[in-house]
Amino acid sequence: MPDWFVYVLRCGDGSLYTGITTDVPRRLAEHASGGPRAAKYLRGRGPLSLAFSVRVDGKSAALAMERWAKGLTKPRKELFVAGQFTWPGQG
Repeated sequence: MPDWFVYVLRCGDGSLYTGITTDVPRRLAEHASGGPRAAKYLRGRGPLSLAFSVRVDGKSAALAMERWAKGLTKPRKELFVAGQFTWPGQG
């Protein structure tokens, strides 16, 4: 069973993008390339940098955390990325 990660990318315009993957470096490269596997939201928003990533227990946990993080306001997501705000499913 592969490890799953939730990751947050910081875009050149300061926005934050959240996603899940089993391979963070590969996914970042796909997004940065702007190719067919890149998220449409990220096209033209470079440069991209990894702001946060965490390993989670399985795909369903990754999906749940991603959904929760995508619902955060920008200030709360900044706190989450900084480790000052934790998701309720932790623990």
